[in-house]
Amino acid sequence: MPRETTRPERLVLARMPFLSAREKILLDDILDGRFDPSEHSKLGLEEIVGRRLKDAPWEPQAWKNAARQDHEFFITHGITACSWFDELYPPILRETSRAPYMLYVRGTMPILGGTALAIVGTRFPTGRGLETAWRIAGEASAEGLVVVSGLARGIDTAAHRGAMGGGRPTCAVLGCGIDGVYPKSNRDVAAAMIAKGGCLVSEYPPGTNPSRWTFPERNRIIAGFCRSTLVIEAPLGSGALITASFALEEGRDVFVAQAGAGGSKSAGSDKLVSEGARLVTGFCDISSDWCVRETPQKEEYTV
Repeated sequence: MPRETTRPERLVLARMPFLSAREKILLDDILDGRFDPSEHSKLGLEEIVGRRLKDAPWEPQAWKNAARQDHEFFITHGITACSWFDELYPPILRETSRAPYMLYVRGTMPILGGTALAIVGTRFPTGRGLETAWRIAGEASAEGLVVVSGLARGIDTAAHRGAMGGGRPTCAVLGCGIDGVYPKSNRDVAAAMIAKGGCLVSEYPPGTNPSRWTFPERNRIIAGFCRSTLVIEAPLGSGALITASFALEEGRDVFVAQAGAGGSKSAGSDKLVSEGARLVTGFCDISSDWCVRETPQKEEYTV
């Protein structure tokens, strides 16, 4: 069962679409989580966030009604909502530069229990790419890691399936509202993930449709959850490259699967390698790299 949902006032703040996640965190912090839009004006909000909200509609009652419906929906469907300020919120994500204000969770959040690895790639992979994603996800899962991906067709789906085969929960970050699954063809995969102790996560409240903007935004959360990101196959322009870019911005490692390098779907992956990403053949290469980074280096002194 999910933990208790965050305080209702935060659900109201989460429903104000013209505010960025950073602005919501700022408002919540200043007002100690007790924000009631009926007690404020647009002008007052502008003074707090430091920008004009000229075209933003001011509809306090509509936001309150939506938050009330959200709360009822969460209780009925076993969904947890946790804000940046709540205990359930993953610390590794909180430290990122563009952390989401609210996370909606279907299932159990396994990321809190240990290290996570993002495995991403193209929606239209080769057979070799699919096999590699499935295999490495299974290896990582068997070693106790949580595999995180985006539940998209292709590499993402193979990574989630491989992780479940390895015996550990897996987590998918959605590019739509927490009440949906995209693509719909992956509903069975999503249900299996939840049944095996994993979860679906979104920063978008119920009713939010997927769009060309929501998917790139969710990629920052995939990278933010994880110690490292592994790109299997990615052509130029792939969303996987956006995930890798977010990982690098946060100082996280990016790896590229050797099996997918130099192929017809790997121009973007090859570019990452040319820029310094390490090629790996399996999870053992990633774990070895982590061990090297964690081993204190002896200082050498010249007498």
